[in-house]
Amino acid sequence: MVYETLRLLLAAACWLAAGALAQAGQGSARLLTGAALLAFIGLGLALSTLKRKPVPHLSEPPAPAVDAQRLTELQAQLEHLPVAAWCLSEQGLQALSNRARRLSAPGGVRDKAALQALLLSASSSGPVLLDTERGSERWQLQRQALTLDSQAQTLLVLVPLEKELESESLQAWQQLVQILTHEIMNSLTPIKSLSQTALMLLDERSDEPASAKNSEADLRTALNGIAHRSEGLSRFVRNYRRVSQWPAPRMAPLDLQAFFQRLQQATAPAWLARGGEASFELSSPRLQLLADEAQLEQALLALLQNAAQATAKLALPRLWVQARQGRGGRLQISVRDNGPGVPAGLERQIFLPFFSARDDGESLEGGQGIGLAVVRQLVHGMGGRVRHVRPLEGGAAFVLSF
Repeated sequence: MVYETLRLLLAAACWLAAGALAQAGQGSARLLTGAALLAFIGLGLALSTLKRKPVPHLSEPPAPAVDAQRLTELQAQLEHLPVAAWCLSEQGLQALSNRARRLSAPGGVRDKAALQALLLSASSSGPVLLDTERGSERWQLQRQALTLDSQAQTLLVLVPLEKELESESLQAWQQLVQILTHEIMNSLTPIKSLSQTALMLLDERSDEPASAKNSEADLRTALNGIAHRSEGLSRFVRNYRRVSQWPAPRMAPLDLQAFFQRLQQATAPAWLARGGEASFELSSPRLQLLADEAQLEQALLALLQNAAQATAKLALPRLWVQARQGRGGRLQISVRDNGPGVPAGLERQIFLPFFSARDDGESLEGGQGIGLAVVRQLVHGMGGRVRHVRPLEGGAAFVLSF
């Protein structure tokens, strides 16, 4: 009986997870494929349970060793579900999967009591936001009332969506940027060529009357404007190509103490020259990280440039760069400044290419709106996440979690 109960629980958990992915993954091939696979697994488990209905055999004694082995295998399958699953009964809330226990352990959610309250009070299925050590993450909650062994129970399943949705978003932006750069460059090339040719022809006309000279001057000014604008657009496109054409990271162990020393030597003098301060700290001199050193350096330099732009008008600009071992063994690198901070409501949009967060039309990093998009892509490629944090002291902070 225990075997059939666990098997039905596993099948129900797979179905709930499939429903969550299907509901949240409209238009996402990744999520819909995952939903189909989980539904197929759940169907197979349910059918096999029906086929294994116990039939009494008076002449044959049961085989307890085989049943125990099957029970162990089923418990292992339930334990390693790719979703967080709980069972709510009269005995309370019981975690069914390792993912559920890890979510409540150090390195998971920041507030374990808040997660438990969410699960106990959930009256319907739907999307939820969980405040984890990696930042605010999107999950899909599914609940289903069950009756097992004549007892009313509720199966609760949380399906993680953040990583898949972020991957889909990055891939969509990369494809969009590639298309835009191709089309814009196709238009810019003839414009630039024609304007330069016209200027060369004007240079050859040196024996025209004075009236023609004036019109030539106007034409030359106009053509110079075209050439200048087309060159500016070319630079614009070359910058945006960086968003979609980064090579795959070459992961290797990185000594963060030596890495921070090099970064401090390269950037701190500029802050001191402005009358400010730049602090680089590690919680332990032995901290190491598996990462691509060049790409991690590029990501941090982009964040430091953002901080410099944000504090450009301050009499005493401050910068804090810290690395520490977070809960659950996660390594976190934070970059914080004492500038005005990110405007409220724009916390998610600032990581999108083309997005401008300033009233004057310029981006936060003082460039063309690609700094934070590049940071997110580089960190994501190394298996990490980047999030914005609003410090109580003011300013802006960005945390890289690995």
